[in-house]
Amino acid sequence: MKPPIFLLAGDSTTATQSSGGGGWGDGFLNTTLFNGACGSNYGHDGATTVGFRAGGDWDNVLGRARNSSSHYDPYITIQFGHNDQKAGANISIEEYTSNLEQFVHEAREAGATPILVTPLSRRNYDNSSGMPSIIQDLANQTVATIQAAENSGCSWVNLNAASTEYLNRIGETDAFTYNLIPTDHTHLNSEGSIVFGNLIADLILGDFVELGYQGYVQVSATVTADVLSGKYYYPQIDDPNMPQCKY
Repeated sequence: MKPPIFLLAGDSTTATQSSGGGGWGDGFLNTTLFNGACGSNYGHDGATTVGFRAGGDWDNVLGRARNSSSHYDPYITIQFGHNDQKAGANISIEEYTSNLEQFVHEAREAGATPILVTPLSRRNYDNSSGMPSIIQDLANQTVATIQAAENSGCSWVNLNAASTEYLNRIGETDAFTYNLIPTDHTHLNSEGSIVFGNLIADLILGDFVELGYQGYVQVSATVTADVLSGKYYYPQIDDPNMPQCKY
């Protein structure tokens, strides 16, 4: 079995931390891949299922999958929704669903295993009931992502549900410590990237248990236990090094 290479396609909630955004991607790549497994983060600020293709990003992902397949088993995670839902994007939910299905088809043609990922929850709470709870403002995109996966027979992970459940259990004060900046309830800082990167690794292992058996994807037992039990976890970063791909 060749080691996996994970190619992450998505918007700023997948992307590397920067002044304009940051998501779970680097936490996943930096802290959960071992034994020769590696990957690259192609997520970027403002990306939609239309713009990611039009700007050439998707072609770059597919090209990397093809070029690395002799040494790695390529996996492509696909997570959009945050920008597709904006009125200015002019992308209907039907188009969003169709675009995801086309990504799946083309990923398979490139020899990769696609994994559709429902969008990471924003950390916005509704306090009207006296019991703060996450506002479900990505529900339509979550349903559409799952529908696209089922229509195309693709593996999918429900990051939206898992992140929402964890954020509801830890509450606003702790959830906001993952903000990129104090007023940004969408993007993650480096610590948040590790927490939610480990969460998505756990979800991926649910569908691809062989990656765990081979030691390619390993999740911190502490993170898993805390997230599953709803206990707040804030990692101490010791400058982890991203696994390097040779091809």
